[in-house]
Amino acid sequence: MTRAALFDIAASELLTLRDCLRFAVSRFAEAGLHFGHGSDNAWDEAVYLALCALHLPQDTLEPFLDARLLPQEREEILNLCRRRVEERLPAAYLTGEAWLAGHCFRVDERVIIPRSFLAELLEEALSPWVAAPEAVLRVLDMCAGSGCLAILAALAFPDARIDAVDISPEALAVARENVARYGLENRVRLIESDAFAALRDERYDVIIANPPYVNAESMSRLPPEYRREPALALASGKDGLDFTRRLIAEAPRFLRPDGCLIVEIGHNRKALEAAFPRLPFTWLETRAGDEYVFLLRKADFPD
Repeated sequence: MTRAALFDIAASELLTLRDCLRFAVSRFAEAGLHFGHGSDNAWDEAVYLALCALHLPQDTLEPFLDARLLPQEREEILNLCRRRVEERLPAAYLTGEAWLAGHCFRVDERVIIPRSFLAELLEEALSPWVAAPEAVLRVLDMCAGSGCLAILAALAFPDARIDAVDISPEALAVARENVARYGLENRVRLIESDAFAALRDERYDVIIANPPYVNAESMSRLPPEYRREPALALASGKDGLDFTRRLIAEAPRFLRPDGCLIVEIGHNRKALEAAFPRLPFTWLETRAGDEYVFLLRKADFPD
């Protein structure tokens, strides 16, 4: 039986939310889907899609598992699951939203789906590496994408003005929606720029960046779901460090005397330390370990 025929039968035979979730998990496993954009397994992804389709809270599943579904409700759930299988679209693109650090952001295929270790660090206002959050008045989010980190920075540093920079006008259009959603138009400025080119004489207390950092070999092996994201936001040359090199070369001029640069680099720690053996990188601890985010202070850069 074809996959399409299975979905057609399911539309009339499945009765409860539990039925739909079981069916979705089976189809996801059968299709060999790849996860990693908010969930890491078929069950969690099926639950997320179903609750979105039913307009139910994401943290409330158990009371509804055996609830009978209306035909149109089944159709909504199965349509999302069908598209997830047939188009290999990440779930966030199907629902138009993604969650990061407990906050919801608008997303579509113009932007990479938010996921960053910087988010958990911003939840603590970059403590202890930024000792006085109230003294942070200017923040730059380089490679802003959907604007999620710029918004989290604005929430972490309520006295700061934030510049959110991206080379993609399409990404900045999505970021504009998110900034408006959080009512931060007066504090978050969106700037179209190739790295620092449009910033001129700006100076910042903190520069954060979740830049492209996927190396060429890994780009060639990305699963279909990741290939639906903008390659511009992922690929960064042969070793994954092309954009990080630009940050290290150009950022010092835009830092205030006590300022710091904080950058996420994926699995590239060894390659980065080999490329810059004289720089005293501080590796920040995250829930995943201390290999993914580095800090450099203005004083750490050579004159």
